[in-house]
Amino acid sequence: MAGAGVRRDGARLVFEGALLRDVCATLWARARPLAEGADRFDLQGVERIDSAGLALLAELAGHASATAIDGEPEGYAPLCNAYRLDRATLRYAG
Repeated sequence: MAGAGVRRDGARLVFEGALLRDVCATLWARARPLAEGADRFDLQGVERIDSAGLALLAELAGHASATAIDGEPEGYAPLCNAYRLDRATLRYAG
């Protein structure tokens, strides 16, 4: 997973590294089974994110329950604004 990781800590999914296109497929395979029932995504250990990383998180949020987001890595806020996603929940903000 060259530079990115995910683990479950209680009801949180904890992400680390850079959530970029080249790691998303591998990260998806690890994160998808962990997302069920997660209520918080911890992005405090994420250095930066691109649109593929945001798509990964948004899709995982759809499989999790009432997701809240901790942390805002480089690129997160502008991408959420561009795709009209609520930065606190990754739900469509319209």
